Amino acid sequence: MRIRKNGDFYTHQMHGAQFQSYVAPAHGSRQLCAWRTELEPGNIGAPHTVSHEEVFLVLHGSPVITLDDTPVHLAVGDVVLVPESATVQLDNPGDSAATLWVTTSVGLTAITSDGESITPPWTC
Repeated sequence: MRIRKNGDFYTHQMHGAQFQSYVAPAHGSRQLCAWRTELEPGNIGAPHTVSHEEVFLVLHGSPVITLDDTPVHLAVGDVVLVPESATVQLDNPGDSAATLWVTTSVGLTAITSDGESITPPWTC
């Protein structure tokens, strides 16, 4: 069993958000990735299409997720299943930070709106 204590994570920055990686192949996982995403107030995310399912759990704040052009306002405790091949954008239009826990399977890639393929470093 592998235990990651609070504060024992690797931090990455992209598109104005902070990603705190807890579970990934670099940390001993073979199948799963899990991280905490922190969005500052007013953060507008980048739309991207994902290669694998993702699960978002809102821990703090009131972010907005746009899933295949449909925006949904989220609250603490809300869970979103992002389907494989969906286009997703995560924004935080509020006045306070928003935090989400995200999980997916190893191998996730994302295609940005300009066609760039990204392998998020917090999933490697």
